Amino acid sequence: MIIKIVARKTSVKDSFRERVEKKLSKFDKFFDENASADVTVTNERERETVEVTIRSRGMLFRSEATTSDRVDSLEAVTDALSRQIVKNKKKLEKKFKAAPVDFSAVDYQGEPEEEYDVVKTKHFPVKPMSVEEAILQMNLLGHTFFMFRNALNNEINLVYRRKNGTYAVIEPDEEE
Repeated sequence: MIIKIVARKTSVKDSFRERVEKKLSKFDKFFDENASADVTVTNERERETVEVTIRSRGMLFRSEATTSDRVDSLEAVTDALSRQIVKNKKKLEKKFKAAPVDFSAVDYQGEPEEEYDVVKTKHFPVKPMSVEEAILQMNLLGHTFFMFRNALNNEINLVYRRKNGTYAVIEPDEEE
C-alpha cells in the first residue's frame, strides 16, 4: 500500500510516520499493492485529528478521529477502518472476487452484517445550475444534500451541508 502523510498546522515526526506505516500495514491483507492511503494529521488547539482515506479498486474507506493525543486518534481510526471492512466483508468479498481476500484472519465480535433496505427510489430532473443555485435549492427544500448538473462543466455534482454549517461539493473523478 502506498502511504502519503500530510500535516496541517503541525509537523509529523519520523516515529509517528513509522507508527502510521505499521498500523496501516495490517490492511495489506485486504488490499493489493496499488492501494493508496492518504493520512492527514491536523492540530487545532489541544486537539489532534487523524484522518485516513484508503483507495483501492474504485472503493473508498475513510475514518477520522479527534482526541487530545495523535497516537490515540490513529488507534481509533485504524480500529474504525477494521470494523468497516469486517462488518461489510461479504459485500467486499464480492467486490474483490478477482483477488480472494482472507477475512478469516480478522477477529471481530461487533454487530452482525447489516442488509441494505432501500425503501424508496426517487427520480427528479437534474438541470444545469451553479453551485450557489444548488445550495439555495437545497436550503429551500430543507435538505442536507442536493444533486445537480454543474453548469460550468456539465458534470453531475452533489452539494451538502457539513456538520459545522459550511458547504461542500462532491465532484466525480476519473476512476484510477
